[in-house]
Amino acid sequence: MSDVPFGARATTSLIIGGARSGKSRLAEERLTAMGGGTFIATAQIWDEEMAERISLHRASRPADWTLIEEPHDLIGALDRAEGYGRPILVDCLTLWLSNRLLAGADLMAESRALADRLTSPAQPVLLVTNEVGLAIVPETPLGRRFRDAAGSLNQRLAAIAGDVTLVVAGLSLKLK
Repeated sequence: MSDVPFGARATTSLIIGGARSGKSRLAEERLTAMGGGTFIATAQIWDEEMAERISLHRASRPADWTLIEEPHDLIGALDRAEGYGRPILVDCLTLWLSNRLLAGADLMAESRALADRLTSPAQPVLLVTNEVGLAIVPETPLGRRFRDAAGSLNQRLAAIAGDVTLVVAGLSLKLK
């Protein structure tokens, strides 16, 4: 059963901000206000510190949320999540993009495919992403490629999102 009322259209929401800005907390609060749902986590365990972070995040989420951990096949994870018929939270697109970059993927093609997939979701979708364009120009070609791909992805998703919220220092500002 869908949480979207009959006749209403599910929307994609983009929550963007810097690292540790409060964007994930805001997204989780919104998912809680919708009655919970499915959480798609894109992080990968690369070292002990990341393993500890992921463990803490897992423990902090409500037990009635469905968890899908998928660092690469985000469209497949969205397809699976829609099958549960509840709102979806993806945290975070920046990690997913990093994973795909390091895997040698065509980032522009994957970004287009993701935006196409999110144009008319069956369930409300909350997307968490980092704003990376406010920092200094990355020193390395890989860093600049990532920054450019993240900026393109964020612009593409902001264009199709029903609402966009910027989070800075725990404060949110509705952009769209």
